[in-house]
Amino acid sequence: MKQAQNSKTMNVAFLIYDQVEVLDLNGPLDVFVKANVVQPGSYNCYTVGKTMEPVYTEANTMSIIPTYDIQTSPKPDMIVIPGTNPDQVMKCLKDNDFQNIVLNWVKNNANNGTVIFTICTGSMLLSETGILDHYDITTHSMLLDALEAHNQESNIKRGVRYVDQEQLITTAGITAGIDAALYLVGKHHGKELVNTLITLFEYQQTRVEDSIAKQ
Repeated sequence: MKQAQNSKTMNVAFLIYDQVEVLDLNGPLDVFVKANVVQPGSYNCYTVGKTMEPVYTEANTMSIIPTYDIQTSPKPDMIVIPGTNPDQVMKCLKDNDFQNIVLNWVKNNANNGTVIFTICTGSMLLSETGILDHYDITTHSMLLDALEAHNQESNIKRGVRYVDQEQLITTAGITAGIDAALYLVGKHHGKELVNTLITLFEYQQTRVEDSIAKQ
């Protein structure tokens, strides 16, 4: 793990969209929110939708009203992109509005220095954007072959929990998002804060040394 960075409050935007996977979203969100409780001023977390209309999560079990839409969102230092079920991923890849409006917002921010952090199949959603080109990337084990087929300019990493490429962080399935978020908190603010969060969560974390592929 790299030495902790001293930095200002980081704006962390969580992209939400139809059928978003709840733990993909809430796992990392809770890590950053709790980090900000323990060490105030660390993170400013908010959700962003295409519009301000409610977004239905996977299986329509609940709806979430975004904090901002893509027109009114503060400039993010990091965009977190949770995944969704494979059928919905393929639907999004063919959805012109999702590609041209939502993912264009992600791409424009990425091109201006925003860190992109995908959870699970969230990396697959970026397959048509060019954001993943020439990076080491991963996703849920069930979609690794599909990710490789759709991203032939990328190097697919198998058997890892997450991959840190500095401007792009991708993770394996669902709970790997929690591990990667804890890793990022440690990268930003040091291991002591991470250990406090692990104790607070009562979380049996996978060892970082066994979980990460780095550039």
